[in-house]
Amino acid sequence: MNDLLDYLVAKRQAIRVRREAAKTQTLEPRTLTARATAEGRSGVRRIRIRDFQVISDSGPDFAGYNLGPSSPELQLGTLSSCITHVFLIQAADLGVPLESLEVEVTGTMDPRAGRDGFEDTPVYPHGITYDVYLSSSASSEELAALHAAVEKACPILNLLINPQKITGRVIQTSPAELEKEAIAV
Repeated sequence: MNDLLDYLVAKRQAIRVRREAAKTQTLEPRTLTARATAEGRSGVRRIRIRDFQVISDSGPDFAGYNLGPSSPELQLGTLSSCITHVFLIQAADLGVPLESLEVEVTGTMDPRAGRDGFEDTPVYPHGITYDVYLSSSASSEELAALHAAVEKACPILNLLINPQKITGRVIQTSPAELEKEAIAV
């Protein structure tokens, strides 16, 4: 049997267990946290999420060292990862066999955005599209239903599609406080 098909069987069982737990337990919302720090002379951004770290950097044309993807690239990568995962969840839940799955997300960034003559050009990734490449013995109707279920359930896709109110604040600290905090982490 195909490894991905085996995974879908395990995923389907995990979905069943999770649903049963939801019936008997009170599930509470959980706060997600990501934190980025600018690193010394390189300016790379070290992103910390739970026990994981990711490095984000710019290319040499923008004073970076090309040590990791840029923030807009990470956003597209996050979207591709989320769509891929939700395809797996929904395929397992709906019983749609997948032999292979790959999601490619593309978007445009224009470095001229916001400058004279380009005031209406978005400063964020735009024209975002995704293509799903999959191998499956499912019918076209089953795949259409799978795709619809993914678009309904994918949290990052829906975050990007639906307007969000994001608030921000600046908290001034002394360099010594930041250094102590970094040592504690």
